[in-house]
Amino acid sequence: MTAAVLRLQDVYLKRGSRDILSGVSLEVPAGELVALMGPSGSGKTTILRAVAALEPFHAGRIAVEDVVLDGALPAGATLRRLRQKVGMVFQFHCLFEHLSAMDNVCLAPIHAHRLAPAEAQRRARTLLAAFGVEHRAQAMPRELSGGEAQRVAIARALAVDPRILLMDEPTASLDPERREELGELLRRLLAEQRTLVVATHDEDFARRFATRIVRLEHGVVKER
Repeated sequence: MTAAVLRLQDVYLKRGSRDILSGVSLEVPAGELVALMGPSGSGKTTILRAVAALEPFHAGRIAVEDVVLDGALPAGATLRRLRQKVGMVFQFHCLFEHLSAMDNVCLAPIHAHRLAPAEAQRRARTLLAAFGVEHRAQAMPRELSGGEAQRVAIARALAVDPRILLMDEPTASLDPERREELGELLRRLLAEQRTLVVATHDEDFARRFATRIVRLEHGVVKER
C-alpha cells in the first residue's frame, strides 16, 4: 500500500466557543484525489486551511510527509518546507491585484523557488494555455471574469510544482468544458503520484474524478 503523504490525527479546531473540527482523522496516500464533501459549515475548507498552516488548531497533529504541525502556526524553516510541499487554490481566487495574470503565476517560482524568469514564464504560459486563458496573460485581475480568475489561480498553485495540492471549490466558476479540462489535468497530476485534496459541493465532479470521497458533518468525518 502506498504510504500516506498527508495525515490528520484527531484534529480539533474551535472558533470562539464553536467546534469547527471535532477529532478529524484522515490519511491520504500519494496519487489520490480525495474529495471532501458535506454541507456548508461542515469543516471542509477549515481542513484545507489547517493543512496549509493558514489557521491554527487546538489539538491533534497534522503531518505533511516529514513536516509535522502541532497546532501553532509554523515559522522559519518549517514553514518554508511546508510551502515547498503544499499548494492551495482558494475559492475566491486571492490574486494579487497589482500584478498581471502572468506575473501572479510567476511570482512564487521566481521569488520563493529561485527559478529563472524565462523558465517561470514558460511554465506559466503552458499552464495558462491548458486552462484556456493564455490570451489573458497580461490582464490584471480586475479585468478577468470570475472563471478566468479561478483558472489563473489554479495555474499559480501548480506553478510551484507542489507535492500536495489543496483546492477549495475549484469548479465553482468553471463552465462545463473548462470543468472537464480541469478534471483531466488533475488526472495527469495523479499519474505523477501527486496528492490532491479538494473541498467541493460538486457531486458530479467528485464522482467522476475523485479516487475517494470523504463526507463531513459538523466537523466530524461521517464516511470515508
